[in-house]
Formats: sequence, C-alpha cells, structure tokens
Amino acid sequence: MTLTGDNVPTGETSEGCTGYSGYDDIAKGASVTVYDSAGKVVATGSIGTGKPKSAACVFPLSVAGVPEGSKFYQVEISHRGKITVSSTEAKAGKFTA
Repeated sequence: MTLTGDNVPTGETSEGCTGYSGYDDIAKGASVTVYDSAGKVVATGSIGTGKPKSAACVFPLSVAGVPEGSKFYQVEISHRGKITVSSTEAKAGKFTA
C-alpha cells in the first residue's frame, strides 16, 4: 500500500512555500517515518514540494511499501512527533499531519 496525505505546518509561509519561524525543517525532502500499531518502523519516505494555501503551506506526502494489516499507523514528519492514522485513513489518503 502507499500511504498518502498532506502535511500542513501552522504559521505563515515564506517565499517558495517552506516552513519557517521554528518550522524551517519542514521543506521538500523532509523525512516521513511510518510505524505500525506495534511501534515498528515499516516504511520511510519524504514530503514533496509545498504549495501555498491560505496562511499555510501544504506539503504532499507519499510513502510506498507500507504493509497492510495494521489496525492503525503512526506517521512522523521530521522530528515533529507521531500522529495516529487509522488504516482506512491511510489507504484513502484522508489525513493531515
């Protein structure tokens, strides 16, 4: 399965749509780590090019090779902490980190 979604850092955006003011680690190529419900790393990837949206910058993410069968997944972008995503949300790409 390929896990897809969006990363929307809070705060304003700078020219070129990258994070800043404490979010400068959020930019194209920032790491994405996917964990299964047991806390095991099951896949890694990176975020794509940010696009401005209102007062934020939306970064698409796509991580291939995520094994199916976990009740939920945790997604961590850079060092920003894990968010929990249901298996259904992960498959549908319907989550925001």
